[in-house]
Amino acid sequence: MQGWELLEPVRESTKRFVGTVSGLTERDVRGPSLVPPWTRGHVITHVARAADSLCRLLEWARTGVETPQYASMDARAAEIEDGARRPVAVLVDDVVESAARFDAAVRALPGPAWLRHVRPRTGELCSPERLVAMRLRELEVHHADLAAGYTFADVPEPAARWIIDDIVAAQARRDGTQALRIEATDAGLVREWGTGGPVVSGPLAGLLAWLSGRAAGESSAVSGAEGIPEAPYWI
Repeated sequence: MQGWELLEPVRESTKRFVGTVSGLTERDVRGPSLVPPWTRGHVITHVARAADSLCRLLEWARTGVETPQYASMDARAAEIEDGARRPVAVLVDDVVESAARFDAAVRALPGPAWLRHVRPRTGELCSPERLVAMRLRELEVHHADLAAGYTFADVPEPAARWIIDDIVAAQARRDGTQALRIEATDAGLVREWGTGGPVVSGPLAGLLAWLSGRAAGESSAVSGAEGIPEAPYWI
């Protein structure tokens, strides 16, 4: 899918995420997520602030003026911490409004901007098209992280495949990463980095959970793996 085509899956993913958050109680948002020590409130706030951070990168692509994704990692952490304990209604509004800003920033890109590359906090060069896909990744993985009914098995298959490919590419770039081959038993997907590594197999949802560094839920369905891998840089 191209950048513009990805906007509709992002919008649908946003609706699902907002629907889940809207159904939480004040007690729920203070409960644990799949990425401790974050609560659900931390995850929800992160999703909103991540949208704003991608808007800054899209502004870089639009204008050609370098704009960092975050002022600093300390500032990023402080934003998430400060927003985590807000009421449910405020959290919902934040997700909706930040999503609208992201959508508008994508639609505001002129043709030449789609050919420009920017650099997120993880260091690799990214096109605006990839930034849109990154937003889909954030929404889907962190939706499952809420541990509130939406699981990795609910992630649409096209999104799950893209996220797995993205994680595989990120792992391949890391120094000292062990060679590995993954096989989805229900989707005909085979990926590997390096040669001669162990084979990890299981359903697509289980592989997505395991590769994302999640220690609970579907990740237990994979075989041939020992332990949970280190979470990707973008968590």
